[in-house]
Amino acid sequence: MSLGTTQKKIRSSLGIGFAMMLSSVAMPAFAQEPTLSDEAFEASKQLYFEQCAGCHGVLRKGATGKNLEPQWKKTAADGTVTEGGTLKLGQERLEKIIQWGTEGGMNNFSDIMTEEQIKDMATYIQMDPPKPPEMSLAQMKETRKVYVEEADYPTEPLHGRNWENFFVVIERDAGKVAVIDGDTKEVLTHIPTGYAVHVIKASEKSEISEPENPGRFWYTMGRDGKMTKIDLWQTPDKMLVSEVKIAYDARDVAVSGDGKYVIGGGYWPPHFVIADAKTLEPLKVVSTRGVNIDGDYVEEARVAAIYNTPNEPTWLVAVKELGQMWQVDYSDLDNLRIDKIDSAKFLHDGFFDPTGRYFQIAANASNKMVVVDTKERKLESMIDVAALPHPGPGANWEDPNCGPVAGTTHLGVGTVTVWGNDPEGRPDDAWKTCYEVETDGAGLFIRTHPNSKYVWADQTKHPDPEVQQSVQVISKETGEIVKTIQVTDTEGNAAVHFEFNADGTEVWVSNWNLADSLEPNGEIVIYDAETLEEKARVKGLYAPTGKFNVYNRSNHVT
Repeated sequence: MSLGTTQKKIRSSLGIGFAMMLSSVAMPAFAQEPTLSDEAFEASKQLYFEQCAGCHGVLRKGATGKNLEPQWKKTAADGTVTEGGTLKLGQERLEKIIQWGTEGGMNNFSDIMTEEQIKDMATYIQMDPPKPPEMSLAQMKETRKVYVEEADYPTEPLHGRNWENFFVVIERDAGKVAVIDGDTKEVLTHIPTGYAVHVIKASEKSEISEPENPGRFWYTMGRDGKMTKIDLWQTPDKMLVSEVKIAYDARDVAVSGDGKYVIGGGYWPPHFVIADAKTLEPLKVVSTRGVNIDGDYVEEARVAAIYNTPNEPTWLVAVKELGQMWQVDYSDLDNLRIDKIDSAKFLHDGFFDPTGRYFQIAANASNKMVVVDTKERKLESMIDVAALPHPGPGANWEDPNCGPVAGTTHLGVGTVTVWGNDPEGRPDDAWKTCYEVETDGAGLFIRTHPNSKYVWADQTKHPDPEVQQSVQVISKETGEIVKTIQVTDTEGNAAVHFEFNADGTEVWVSNWNLADSLEPNGEIVIYDAETLEEKARVKGLYAPTGKFNVYNRSNHVT
């Protein structure tokens, strides 16, 4: 069939799913172009949003992942013109790339997509990308739902449990968050949230203004732009207290140091939204479209990560495609001060040093770790690292040679890079590579605890199943791998993400059942942080990925 009118409409009703939001496609530039049936086009569009847009962009211009436009042309500074595109790659080669992945950091989708879905996706990305609609503040306000009125919030925990050792766990594809008692290992509830929650943030201890009961309230951000508020003092059946939709595609959220505001960042529309932390009433929306560090205007300038700065009344907003960190001062919302700090593309996620002054964030495609001085609101340094750094929540520890250090895993190569991060006490070592550790495969997350002798790194991005299923433990004393642990050998499962319990005696690792993620057969495998031996498993989870311990996160324990 030819590209008909059904593929050129934009259905902009806010209540329908993202796939229905993106239903326009440009007329073909040539007489013969790849085509799909309306049904296959819509299915591929939704699947692209779920599995591909995060790395390649809604408009397919690329970021961490390659440009996936049908045809593109790039002019270098010396005038050299390079051309490419998915049409040039062709159907057969695209199918193989999707099926088997690449060693450059793209995982295989043979366990996630069917053969027919892979074939249709290869065709879909050779067609012009549909452009999504915008979202107004008024539209956002209409989506707000309140399940427990603020006046009915309890004044003390209603369940009699040690809530500060709870784990809040992302159940990715099921669109849920599990709450687990870290003492008893019981799954208390599965809370419906937005689709594929990327991260969960709590109110945290702050030098600015101590929020009431830090760690009590948690805020999630789904890939579908839904922000939810969770109250850990409620009984499990009432922990979801409110929700609001701030975008069609989103990634991150953060709470202000005084606990008054919550901010959510959109991939599409590219903007951030400030809401009342108590009610989730949207208050202000700010577009992040603009001119990047190369001097080019970027329409899809996505908010990849947002963090509260512990020592300043600000948030750090990472505008991925611009290569800028925006330090947003929330002291006066009517006269919002934003310091735009040029750094490198494509900013993704990061973590603070132990003092809370310096923020260390990955610029994926630039192969750099960017360091921002939040006190001076300026760029502190940029550290050259290996291909596609991805620290997740990161790790800080003491090295016998370099003093205080931090580290990152990489999406593109099996390497952990470690650098000094104490400019006051160890200026000669600060922001310089201390050492590198060669691991078996590319990974997503690195984690440690002040009470632990070890640093843990996963290898989830390696295409080989056995490597995907294994994690590696690195000695802080020697910088060497002391143990490789195969978390699972179940076909279609992978090991991902770490979190310590409150006192650092346990390490929780996700056994991610990505091949059948809507079934409750995912697990968290718990290891003794000293002996590195398995001690327990939490079963009955839907595709568990990220895990967040209340005490550690609200007290900035990295």
